[in-house]
Amino acid sequence: MKKRLGTIAAAAILSLANIAHAEPADFEQWVAGFRAEASAAGISQSVLDDALNNLSINTRVYELNDNQPEFSRGIWDYLDSAVSATRVANGRTKYQENRALLTLIDQAYGVDAEIIMAIWGLESSYGAIMGNYDAIQALATLAFEGRRTGYGRSQLIGALKIIQHGYANRGDLKGSWAGAMGHTQFIPTTYLAYAIDHDGDGKRDIWNNLGDVFASTANYLSVSGFRGNEAWGIEVRLPTDFDYALADTSIKKAVVEWAATGLSSIRGPSLVDGFDPNIRGRLIIPAGASGPAFLVFENFEAILKYNRSTAYALAVSLLSEEIAGRSGAVVAAWPRDDRPLSLSERKDLQQALKDRGYNPGPVDGIIGAGTKKALRSFQQSVGIPADGYASAKVLEALK
Repeated sequence: MKKRLGTIAAAAILSLANIAHAEPADFEQWVAGFRAEASAAGISQSVLDDALNNLSINTRVYELNDNQPEFSRGIWDYLDSAVSATRVANGRTKYQENRALLTLIDQAYGVDAEIIMAIWGLESSYGAIMGNYDAIQALATLAFEGRRTGYGRSQLIGALKIIQHGYANRGDLKGSWAGAMGHTQFIPTTYLAYAIDHDGDGKRDIWNNLGDVFASTANYLSVSGFRGNEAWGIEVRLPTDFDYALADTSIKKAVVEWAATGLSSIRGPSLVDGFDPNIRGRLIIPAGASGPAFLVFENFEAILKYNRSTAYALAVSLLSEEIAGRSGAVVAAWPRDDRPLSLSERKDLQQALKDRGYNPGPVDGIIGAGTKKALRSFQQSVGIPADGYASAKVLEALK
């Protein structure tokens, strides 16, 4: 009961905070400036009036933007949820229900059905949770201020173009807090570029028509470089003396070259027996030197274009294996006693790197390639495994 009262009290404080931090007076001025930008992009006055009149900020969008589960939770916790027994069972059921349609999509686009199913499962729980945020309001909120203003502006114009072209009505544009919509959560510019009218009814309906949903998703993956009947990757075992600097996004090697460094398949046939020895891939260690390692190929990179989170792409890959009836279980243990860094701690880590003369890039709490490169340089300088992993231990070492 005490915990529940604390939760209620916290919610009340948050509510009061939202009232105290009232919508900035210059939001209306920003909307006026954006109107001119959108009008120059070809959006009609009637669409602008319908979409932007009486628009307000949704402060909840800012909170969610700073705490995305792919980045704010330990990857093991994220995968436990993403590849849960319930999601696997539902995925297998949906696969059987839509087998004929998925076969047509697979033949047309060369994208394996289980991958489409996995993306569908992760993005909307197979259509059960597509989001009810007003996409126009959410995107305007992101465009107004914060670290994603460029994204917000481009996607808001994209959403207005969807209305302008008659693809959907203003009221249809519901989705996630980030403006992603439909069964497989297309952002507006992705919709405009890749959505498909599979059944030829004149609509690209990613909200209600599964043929359009699956074809659009497959088209996006195909254009992104996905190749059917090829592996996304494999879990591997590293030698004890492995150079963790090789686990870098810029380093790709042929399977035979990776095998020569001491990498081995953690189950099944050896690397060179299980894959074309000339296929190139890169190594990822999403929980650092103390966690599992994966050798990933071009299909993994295609999934990353759908969502730039390694945790997300790994979840899609592992879930697809389970839906197809293969084992997607990770063999090596995750370091579950490792505490993920909060947003403020990730910023502290970046600032500490910068203070020591390294260049992590923007101090924004996003552990991207620049931060990992700077972190590896620091780790090498103090003689610890240069895995580029942002942990509480390495933050303490930096401080």
